[in-house]
Order: sequence, then structure tokens, then C-alpha cells
Amino acid sequence: MKKFDRERLLLGLAGPVIALVVAVLLTSVVLLASGKSPFEPYVIMLEQAGFADIQVLIVNAASGYYIAALAVAIGFRMNLFNIGVEGQYRLAAMVTAVVGAKVALPSALQLPVLILVAALTGAFWAGIAGLLKVTRGVSEVVSTIMLNSIATSVIGYFTLPSLFGVRQGNNKTTGEMHDSGWFPNLDLGPAGELYGFVFVAVALGVAYWVVLNRTRFGFDLRATGASESAAAASGVNAKRMVLTAMLLSGAVAGLAGMPTLLNDTHTYSLSFPTSLGFTAIGIALLGRGGPAGIAFAALLWAFLDKASAELDYRGYDTEIAVIMQGLIVIAVVVSYEAVRRWGLRRQQQRVGEEIAAGHVIGADGDSGSSDSSGTSGSSGNDSDKEVAGR
Repeated sequence: MKKFDRERLLLGLAGPVIALVVAVLLTSVVLLASGKSPFEPYVIMLEQAGFADIQVLIVNAASGYYIAALAVAIGFRMNLFNIGVEGQYRLAAMVTAVVGAKVALPSALQLPVLILVAALTGAFWAGIAGLLKVTRGVSEVVSTIMLNSIATSVIGYFTLPSLFGVRQGNNKTTGEMHDSGWFPNLDLGPAGELYGFVFVAVALGVAYWVVLNRTRFGFDLRATGASESAAAASGVNAKRMVLTAMLLSGAVAGLAGMPTLLNDTHTYSLSFPTSLGFTAIGIALLGRGGPAGIAFAALLWAFLDKASAELDYRGYDTEIAVIMQGLIVIAVVVSYEAVRRWGLRRQQQRVGEEIAAGHVIGADGDSGSSDSSGTSGSSGNDSDKEVAGR
């Protein structure tokens, strides 16, 4: 049993480790081809990670990445590919910013209301794709991609000055939110301020693990993702689980923009971060859909983003980090498939060895009983007589 657990752990780590190594090697080749040192950029970025203010920036950025990747991972568990996290979190951030600017409640009520608005908006937008899938059989990949584009247009419409938009120079915003809707930060002195929503992200990760691994709903979710027919045979409504998974994924996606909105900008504008939803797909893949793995991947992504800023001042292009991120995504897909196939062959080999060992034991037992049938029969009769005599 210990050997099996050790092998399973090694198989789980092999995929991301191979992906990172391959990404570093390929990025080094790109640096060499451009006439730059293949090692110095990594040294520079590692040096940056040693500064407290950079560490705070990394954790702050990782919180949004982590929440968005959790939303993607929920879909993965159901064998759904929610590419619409991008549109879901941006639309949720815009709607939340509008509500935060127009509604003024005490902080104890304002913050829960804003968080609920964000979750409901994300769930609503993802629910459209879920309904299309369970009622018309439309692939969630196609529908969520289309909904991303529609969300951009909806955001552009509602942020018009004639509706909820506020023109500030060349920028178009939803106006500043009321102070009661600002999520408190943790002041770390010279290191800066740590987003308070980081702790919400951690709580979401814990809830994700508990729900999926310690509840009947989580079991039904994973069972339906593995085999809809088998889940249906056990009484699970597959269509309902698909819709529920999309709603839950969208609700979590709606919260992905809250660290930036509630802890930093306090308004939605043209400069609000984009592409977070697409980045989350790579993070969820690298983290293998587990909360701990996703946390590591989110921190790695945030590290590449924030620590690479120094490269500009050292004669290197910051696009090196973008190249590495892209290579990680490609390497993840290839390495995971290679590890999966190797693990399958290893499992088949181990099962074959166990079956062969079982046959040998059975053969020995049969031969022993047949060779000594007469002797054992007589000794058994003698034993019976001896017991009867007593």
C-alpha cells in the first residue's frame, strides 16, 4: 500500500515538474537565440522575490488568479470546459461597481451585498451556457466563448455616460464606490498593503475541497463528470448536475475580480485587468484541479508577472515571462498526457504481476492437496475417530 501511495504521489508531481522544467529550457533557448544570457533573467526575478513589497504584490495578484482558477476547476470536475470565466468575472465586476457606487449601506451590509451581487451576476452569465447545454445540447465551449464577446459589448453599453458611466479624462469608469463597500486591507508597513480578500480566497479554497471531497453533492458532481450514464444509474440527475456546476463555476468566477475592485481600484474602468479568465485555465491545468496545486500555480503566475518588471531595467524584455507562461501551458498539456499514459501502463503491469502471483499460489495449493490426497484423507479419518473416541 505504501508503495502504491508513493507512486501515485510521484505521478501527481511529475506532470507539473516536467512542465516547468521544459518551459525553463525552451525559454532559455529563446534567450540564447536572441543573444541574451539564458540564466540571468531567472536570477533577477528570484532576487525580486526576496523583497517584501514584491512578495505582497505577488500574493495580491495571486488571489484573483486563484479564485478564477477555482471556477475553471469546478467545471473540470464535471468534465465541463468553462472558457467563459473571462466574461463572467468582468461583467460581475462592472455590475458590482455600479451597485457599489449607487447604493450606500453600512459596511456590515454593503460588503456582503456587493459580494452577493458579484456571485449572482457570474452565476447568471454562466447559467445561460448551462441552460443551452442541458436543453439544446450546445457545447459549453462554444457558448461561453460567444458569451465572452457579448459580455464585452454589454459592459461597453452600461458604462456609457448616458447610463452608468462617468467620463474621467480619456478613461471611462462607473464612478467611485462608497467607502462602506471598500474591503479592508492589512497594512504591512513598508511592504505595502495586503488585500483583505486574500483571506476570502483561502476560505474559498477550503470550501472547494470540503464540498468536492466530503459531501454527497461533491461525490455526485465528480461521478457525473466521470460517467453520466453511471451517475444516472445511481439516481443522479445528470442535466441538473451540469446546470448546477455551471452556476457554481460562474458564481466563483464572479468573485475573481473582487480583490482588485474592492481592495484597490474601487471602480470599474477601461484599465480594469483583463485576460484573467484565460490565464486561469492554465493555472487550473498546472494545479491539476486541486486547491493546493492551484494555489502554487497562482503564486507562480503572479511571481512571473510581478518579478519580471525589473527585467526592463536590466536590458531584458518583460515578454520573457509571458513566453514562459505560454510554454508552461503547452508543456502542461503534453506532460500530463505523457504521465497519464505512463501511469496507465504501470498500473496494467502491476495488475498483471499480481494476477500472475495469484495463479502461482493457487497452483501450489492445488498440487499440494492432490499429491497428498490419500494421506490427508486417512489422517483426517484418524483424527475424526480420535475426536469421536474422546
